[in-house]
Amino acid sequence: MVSTVLIALLPLAAIAAPRCVEDDVGREVCLEQPAQRIVALSPGAVELLFSAGAGEQVVGAVSFSDEPPAARKVPRVGSYKRLDLEAILALKPDLVIAWRSGNPAAQIEQLERLGLTVYYSEPVRFAMIGGTLERFARLAGTGPVGKPVAEQFRAGIKALRERHDDAKPVTVFYQVWEEPLMTVNDQHLISEAIRLCGGVNVFGGLPALTPRIGREAVLGADPEVIIAGGMGEDNPAWLDPWREFGSLTAVRRDNLFFVPPSTLQRPTPRMLEGTRRLCKHLEQARARR
Repeated sequence: MVSTVLIALLPLAAIAAPRCVEDDVGREVCLEQPAQRIVALSPGAVELLFSAGAGEQVVGAVSFSDEPPAARKVPRVGSYKRLDLEAILALKPDLVIAWRSGNPAAQIEQLERLGLTVYYSEPVRFAMIGGTLERFARLAGTGPVGKPVAEQFRAGIKALRERHDDAKPVTVFYQVWEEPLMTVNDQHLISEAIRLCGGVNVFGGLPALTPRIGREAVLGADPEVIIAGGMGEDNPAWLDPWREFGSLTAVRRDNLFFVPPSTLQRPTPRMLEGTRRLCKHLEQARARR
């Protein structure tokens, strides 16, 4: 009789056991039960949570959290650079997903002092995107949804890497912002996408993650390809000023390409789509030599 009772209680014990994961700063984050009220403090984290099957549990988001479309209906709690702490507290979240390098550190620390559970998210490599999906799914109790999405992303990245493993190098300038003119160095996730496609970031050696540069520096580097994001998902206007510089190799060969910014500038599964586009553009550049 005793053994039967113990066996019957095992599933309940498993459900009641704390679910613990390690966040991207190496801290253990534990919840007694799946998170039901999640506040996400970056557009990328919002998208990752929806991809992990936890969209219905997201009760607060920051401005520009626009993917998937359902995320646009989530109440706002300020911008990622300036959080509305009162709005966050009013939502009574059982989990807050913070952006380590993007959110104001003092505000996040204040949320922790007030007793909120904070997970610091900072996926800086393709491998970390899949892992983040799985950890979010564990915290939210949506593993059956999140795990297949993570596996599909890993498989897609692996296939792209194998396809372009022997591709001839192409020098690339990636424009992440127009005014001030900004790019990325080799430590940035975007540069991993560039390398995967056989590209060489002409500003990869700069010390800052997202360095500010001048147009003279781009002219001096003379990249074979210029890739730009933009102010919107279908607005390639940032490429137009470069057409004035006919001496640039990228201009002479018509290698000015646009990639929708949210597909490369957010660490989400849609980076697979953005990287595919990037690889296609570099293949076009090789064909125009």
